[in-house]
Amino acid sequence: MSAAEQDVKEVVREKYGAAARRVSQGGGCCGGSSCDPITANLYDPAQGGEVPADALAASLGCGNPTALAELKAGETVLDLGSGGGIDVLLSARRVGPTGKAFGLDMTEEMLALAEENKRRSGLANVHFLKGEIENIPLPDNSVDVIISNCVINLSGDKDRVLREAFRVLKPGGRFAVSDVVVRGEVPPAIRRNMELWAGCVAGALSDRDYLDKLVSAGFDDAAIEVTRVYAASDARELLAGQGEHLEALASEVDGKFVAAFVRATKPGAGAVPRASATKAPSCCAPSCCGGS
Repeated sequence: MSAAEQDVKEVVREKYGAAARRVSQGGGCCGGSSCDPITANLYDPAQGGEVPADALAASLGCGNPTALAELKAGETVLDLGSGGGIDVLLSARRVGPTGKAFGLDMTEEMLALAEENKRRSGLANVHFLKGEIENIPLPDNSVDVIISNCVINLSGDKDRVLREAFRVLKPGGRFAVSDVVVRGEVPPAIRRNMELWAGCVAGALSDRDYLDKLVSAGFDDAAIEVTRVYAASDARELLAGQGEHLEALASEVDGKFVAAFVRATKPGAGAVPRASATKAPSCCAPSCCGGS
Protein backbone atom coordinates (compact mmCIF):
# COMPACT_ATOMS: atom_id res chain seq x y z
CA MET A 1 0.00 0.00 0.00
CA SER A 2 1.37 3.43 -0.93
CA ALA A 3 1.76 6.22 1.63
CA ALA A 4 -1.04 8.17 -0.06
CA GLU A 5 -3.41 5.19 0.13
CA GLN A 6 -2.55 4.72 3.80
CA ASP A 7 -3.24 8.40 4.49
CA VAL A 8 -6.64 8.14 2.84
CA LYS A 9 -7.48 4.99 4.79
CA GLU A 10 -6.61 6.60 8.12
CA VAL A 11 -8.62 9.76 7.38
CA VAL A 12 -11.62 7.64 6.42
CA ARG A 13 -11.22 5.41 9.49
CA GLU A 14 -11.15 8.42 11.81
CA LYS A 15 -14.13 10.14 10.21
CA TYR A 16 -16.34 7.06 10.30
CA GLY A 17 -15.20 6.10 13.79
CA ALA A 18 -16.13 9.58 15.00
CA ALA A 19 -19.53 9.31 13.29
CA ALA A 20 -20.22 6.00 15.05
CA ARG A 21 -19.25 7.51 18.41
CA ARG A 22 -21.64 10.42 17.88
CA VAL A 23 -24.51 8.08 17.11
CA SER A 24 -23.72 5.90 20.13
CA GLN A 25 -23.81 9.03 22.28
CA GLY A 26 -27.24 9.98 21.00
CA GLY A 27 -26.39 12.31 18.12
CA GLY A 28 -26.83 11.94 14.36
CA CYS A 29 -24.06 11.02 11.97
CA CYS A 30 -22.88 14.63 11.94
CA GLY A 31 -24.44 15.73 15.18
CA GLY A 32 -27.81 16.65 13.65
CA SER A 33 -30.80 15.31 11.74
CA SER A 34 -28.97 15.24 8.42
CA CYS A 35 -25.37 15.39 7.32
CA ASP A 36 -24.80 17.02 3.94
CA PRO A 37 -26.41 17.05 0.50
CA ILE A 38 -24.84 13.67 -0.33
CA THR A 39 -25.97 11.71 2.73
CA ALA A 40 -29.34 13.29 3.51
CA ASN A 41 -32.83 11.88 2.77
CA LEU A 42 -31.87 8.55 1.23
CA TYR A 43 -34.42 6.21 2.86
CA ASP A 44 -38.17 6.52 2.86
CA PRO A 45 -40.10 6.36 6.18
CA ALA A 46 -41.18 2.76 5.55
CA GLN A 47 -37.57 1.61 5.21
CA GLY A 48 -36.54 3.66 8.23
CA GLY A 49 -39.16 1.81 10.24
CA GLU A 50 -37.59 -1.55 9.33
CA VAL A 51 -34.31 -0.87 11.17
CA PRO A 52 -33.22 0.45 14.58
CA ALA A 53 -33.01 4.24 14.77
CA ASP A 54 -29.23 4.16 15.28
CA ALA A 55 -28.76 2.27 12.01
CA LEU A 56 -30.55 5.06 10.17
CA ALA A 57 -28.72 7.78 12.11
CA ALA A 58 -25.33 6.27 11.20
CA SER A 59 -26.02 6.16 7.47
CA LEU A 60 -23.33 8.01 5.50
CA GLY A 61 -24.20 6.77 2.02
CA CYS A 62 -25.16 8.50 -1.21
CA GLY A 63 -27.96 6.21 -2.35
CA ASN A 64 -30.22 3.32 -1.46
CA PRO A 65 -28.76 0.17 -3.04
CA THR A 66 -31.19 -2.21 -1.36
CA ALA A 67 -34.07 -0.47 -3.15
CA LEU A 68 -32.43 -1.02 -6.54
CA ALA A 69 -30.57 -4.33 -6.28
CA GLU A 70 -33.66 -6.58 -6.77
CA LEU A 71 -32.70 -8.97 -3.99
CA LYS A 72 -34.37 -12.37 -3.95
CA ALA A 73 -35.26 -14.78 -1.17
CA GLY A 74 -32.44 -17.17 -0.33
CA GLU A 75 -29.63 -15.04 -1.77
CA THR A 76 -26.36 -14.22 -0.03
CA VAL A 77 -25.59 -10.49 -0.01
CA LEU A 78 -22.37 -8.69 0.93
CA ASP A 79 -22.30 -4.98 1.78
CA LEU A 80 -18.84 -3.42 1.29
CA GLY A 81 -18.26 -0.78 3.95
CA SER A 82 -21.39 -1.57 5.95
CA GLY A 83 -21.04 1.14 8.62
CA GLY A 84 -23.86 1.04 11.16
CA GLY A 85 -25.51 -1.76 9.21
CA ILE A 86 -28.63 -0.17 7.69
CA ASP A 87 -28.21 -1.72 4.22
CA VAL A 88 -27.26 -5.10 5.70
CA LEU A 89 -30.37 -5.17 7.87
CA LEU A 90 -32.63 -4.09 5.01
CA SER A 91 -31.02 -6.71 2.76
CA ALA A 92 -31.46 -9.41 5.38
CA ARG A 93 -35.20 -8.76 5.45
CA ARG A 94 -35.39 -9.01 1.67
CA VAL A 95 -33.45 -12.27 1.31
CA GLY A 96 -35.39 -13.79 4.20
CA PRO A 97 -34.43 -16.51 6.67
CA THR A 98 -33.07 -18.78 3.92
CA GLY A 99 -30.66 -16.06 2.79
CA LYS A 100 -27.69 -14.33 4.42
CA ALA A 101 -26.54 -10.72 4.64
CA PHE A 102 -22.88 -9.97 5.37
CA GLY A 103 -21.49 -6.56 6.24
CA LEU A 104 -17.77 -5.77 5.94
CA ASP A 105 -16.22 -2.76 7.67
CA MET A 106 -12.74 -1.78 8.88
CA THR A 107 -13.82 0.60 11.66
CA GLU A 108 -14.13 -0.85 15.16
CA GLU A 109 -16.67 1.74 16.30
CA MET A 110 -18.94 1.15 13.32
CA LEU A 111 -18.75 -2.62 13.78
CA ALA A 112 -19.72 -2.28 17.45
CA LEU A 113 -22.66 -0.07 16.48
CA ALA A 114 -23.68 -2.51 13.74
CA GLU A 115 -23.63 -5.46 16.15
CA GLU A 116 -25.86 -3.55 18.54
CA ASN A 117 -28.24 -2.70 15.70
CA LYS A 118 -28.27 -6.38 14.71
CA ARG A 119 -29.19 -7.30 18.29
CA ARG A 120 -32.01 -4.76 18.35
CA SER A 121 -33.32 -5.93 14.97
CA GLY A 122 -33.67 -9.54 16.09
CA LEU A 123 -32.45 -10.77 12.70
CA ALA A 124 -30.56 -14.07 12.74
CA ASN A 125 -29.30 -14.04 9.13
CA VAL A 126 -26.95 -11.05 9.59
CA HIS A 127 -23.16 -11.38 9.94
CA PHE A 128 -20.69 -8.52 10.36
CA LEU A 129 -17.02 -9.00 9.43
CA LYS A 130 -13.99 -6.87 10.23
CA GLY A 131 -11.76 -6.23 7.25
CA GLU A 132 -10.92 -4.01 4.32
CA ILE A 133 -12.76 -3.94 1.03
CA GLU A 134 -9.44 -4.44 -0.78
CA ASN A 135 -9.10 -7.83 0.96
CA ILE A 136 -12.55 -9.36 1.42
CA PRO A 137 -12.46 -12.14 4.06
CA LEU A 138 -14.81 -14.48 2.20
CA PRO A 139 -14.13 -17.45 -0.13
CA ASP A 140 -14.20 -17.36 -3.91
CA ASN A 141 -17.63 -17.72 -5.55
CA SER A 142 -19.54 -17.36 -2.27
CA VAL A 143 -21.85 -14.34 -2.75
CA ASP A 144 -24.86 -13.74 -5.00
CA VAL A 145 -24.98 -9.96 -4.75
CA ILE A 146 -22.52 -7.25 -3.72
CA ILE A 147 -23.93 -3.94 -2.61
CA SER A 148 -22.18 -0.83 -1.28
CA ASN A 149 -23.24 2.70 -0.42
CA CYS A 150 -20.75 5.46 -1.23
CA VAL A 151 -17.72 3.45 -0.06
CA ILE A 152 -15.80 2.20 -3.09
CA ASN A 153 -14.92 5.80 -3.97
CA LEU A 154 -13.19 6.04 -0.56
CA SER A 155 -10.61 3.41 -1.50
CA GLY A 156 -7.19 4.40 -2.81
CA ASP A 157 -7.03 1.15 -4.82
CA LYS A 158 -10.36 0.77 -6.59
CA ASP A 159 -9.00 -1.75 -9.09
CA ARG A 160 -8.22 -4.13 -6.27
CA VAL A 161 -11.65 -3.60 -4.70
CA LEU A 162 -13.36 -4.52 -7.96
CA ARG A 163 -11.13 -7.57 -8.48
CA GLU A 164 -11.99 -8.75 -4.97
CA ALA A 165 -15.69 -8.17 -5.61
CA PHE A 166 -15.42 -10.23 -8.79
CA ARG A 167 -13.58 -13.01 -6.91
CA VAL A 168 -16.17 -13.50 -4.18
CA LEU A 169 -19.20 -13.29 -6.46
CA LYS A 170 -20.64 -16.53 -7.75
CA PRO A 171 -20.80 -17.01 -11.54
CA GLY A 172 -23.78 -14.96 -12.62
CA GLY A 173 -23.55 -12.89 -9.44
CA ARG A 174 -24.51 -9.21 -9.42
CA PHE A 175 -22.56 -6.08 -8.54
CA ALA A 176 -25.11 -3.41 -7.51
CA VAL A 177 -23.71 -0.40 -5.68
CA SER A 178 -24.49 3.24 -5.05
CA ASP A 179 -21.54 5.59 -5.48
CA VAL A 180 -20.56 9.16 -6.31
CA VAL A 181 -19.37 9.53 -9.90
CA VAL A 182 -17.77 12.46 -11.74
CA ARG A 183 -18.81 13.78 -15.13
CA GLY A 184 -16.11 16.09 -16.48
CA GLU A 185 -12.97 17.63 -14.99
CA VAL A 186 -12.68 18.46 -11.29
CA PRO A 187 -10.28 21.11 -9.92
CA PRO A 188 -7.07 19.49 -8.56
CA ALA A 189 -7.50 21.27 -5.21
CA ILE A 190 -10.66 19.25 -4.59
CA ARG A 191 -8.91 16.00 -5.55
CA ARG A 192 -6.09 16.71 -3.06
CA ASN A 193 -8.32 17.53 -0.08
CA MET A 194 -8.26 14.67 2.42
CA GLU A 195 -11.47 15.71 4.15
CA LEU A 196 -13.27 15.56 0.81
CA TRP A 197 -11.81 12.08 0.20
CA ALA A 198 -13.62 11.01 3.37
CA GLY A 199 -16.74 12.83 2.20
CA CYS A 200 -17.28 10.72 -0.93
CA VAL A 201 -16.15 13.38 -3.37
CA ALA A 202 -12.39 13.73 -3.93
CA GLY A 203 -11.86 10.03 -4.66
CA ALA A 204 -14.81 9.62 -7.01
CA LEU A 205 -14.12 8.08 -10.42
CA SER A 206 -15.32 9.46 -13.70
CA ASP A 207 -18.21 7.53 -15.21
CA ARG A 208 -15.99 6.20 -18.02
CA ASP A 209 -13.18 5.18 -15.64
CA TYR A 210 -15.65 3.32 -13.42
CA LEU A 211 -17.03 1.35 -16.35
CA ASP A 212 -13.55 0.62 -17.71
CA LYS A 213 -12.35 -0.64 -14.33
CA LEU A 214 -15.36 -2.97 -14.03
CA VAL A 215 -14.58 -4.43 -17.44
CA SER A 216 -10.89 -4.82 -16.54
CA ALA A 217 -11.89 -6.72 -13.41
CA GLY A 218 -13.82 -9.18 -15.60
CA PHE A 219 -17.38 -7.94 -15.23
CA ASP A 220 -20.01 -8.03 -17.94
CA ASP A 221 -22.93 -5.66 -18.64
CA ALA A 222 -21.40 -2.71 -16.78
CA ALA A 223 -23.81 0.24 -16.60
CA ILE A 224 -24.33 3.46 -14.67
CA GLU A 225 -27.69 5.00 -13.81
CA VAL A 226 -27.60 8.55 -12.44
CA THR A 227 -29.91 8.91 -9.44
CA ARG A 228 -29.09 12.48 -8.38
CA VAL A 229 -27.14 15.42 -9.79
CA TYR A 230 -25.43 17.72 -7.29
CA ALA A 231 -25.78 21.41 -8.12
CA ALA A 232 -23.49 24.32 -7.22
CA SER A 233 -25.62 24.95 -4.12
CA ASP A 234 -24.93 21.40 -2.95
CA ALA A 235 -21.22 21.90 -3.60
CA ARG A 236 -21.18 25.12 -1.57
CA GLU A 237 -22.74 23.28 1.36
CA LEU A 238 -20.27 20.41 1.05
CA LEU A 239 -17.25 22.73 0.74
CA ALA A 240 -18.29 25.00 3.61
CA GLY A 241 -15.53 25.22 6.20
CA GLN A 242 -12.88 23.90 3.81
CA GLY A 243 -11.36 27.34 3.22
CA GLU A 244 -12.26 30.24 0.96
CA HIS A 245 -10.26 28.84 -1.95
CA LEU A 246 -12.20 25.58 -2.04
CA GLU A 247 -15.55 27.26 -1.34
CA ALA A 248 -14.95 29.48 -4.37
CA LEU A 249 -14.74 26.37 -6.56
CA ALA A 250 -18.38 25.38 -5.97
CA SER A 251 -19.59 26.91 -9.23
CA GLU A 252 -16.90 24.99 -11.15
CA VAL A 253 -18.32 21.63 -10.07
CA ASP A 254 -21.98 22.45 -10.71
CA GLY A 255 -23.53 19.25 -12.08
CA LYS A 256 -20.22 17.37 -12.27
CA PHE A 257 -20.72 15.18 -9.21
CA VAL A 258 -23.64 12.75 -9.34
CA ALA A 259 -24.97 9.95 -7.21
CA ALA A 260 -25.30 6.83 -9.33
CA PHE A 261 -26.36 3.22 -9.21
CA VAL A 262 -23.60 1.10 -10.73
CA ARG A 263 -24.48 -2.36 -12.06
CA ALA A 264 -22.43 -5.22 -13.48
CA THR A 265 -22.56 -9.01 -13.66
CA LYS A 266 -19.97 -11.72 -13.20
CA PRO A 267 -20.16 -13.99 -16.26
CA GLY A 268 -21.74 -17.38 -15.69
CA ALA A 269 -19.82 -20.65 -15.83
CA GLY A 270 -18.23 -21.09 -19.25
CA ALA A 271 -18.88 -17.52 -20.37
CA VAL A 272 -16.15 -15.32 -21.84
CA PRO A 273 -15.55 -12.33 -19.51
CA ARG A 274 -16.22 -8.95 -21.10
CA ALA A 275 -12.60 -7.93 -20.35
CA SER A 276 -11.54 -10.45 -23.02
CA ALA A 277 -14.12 -9.36 -25.55
CA THR A 278 -14.27 -6.33 -27.81
CA LYS A 279 -17.70 -5.03 -26.93
CA ALA A 280 -17.57 -1.79 -24.96
CA PRO A 281 -19.35 -1.23 -21.65
CA SER A 282 -22.71 0.48 -21.75
CA CYS A 283 -24.65 3.06 -19.78
CA CYS A 284 -28.35 2.90 -19.17
CA ALA A 285 -28.87 6.63 -19.78
CA PRO A 286 -27.39 8.87 -22.47
CA SER A 287 -26.33 11.41 -19.83
CA CYS A 288 -24.17 9.08 -17.78
CA CYS A 289 -21.19 8.72 -20.09
CA GLY A 290 -21.25 11.84 -22.20
CA GLY A 291 -19.43 14.19 -19.87
CA SER A 292 -16.16 12.37 -19.30
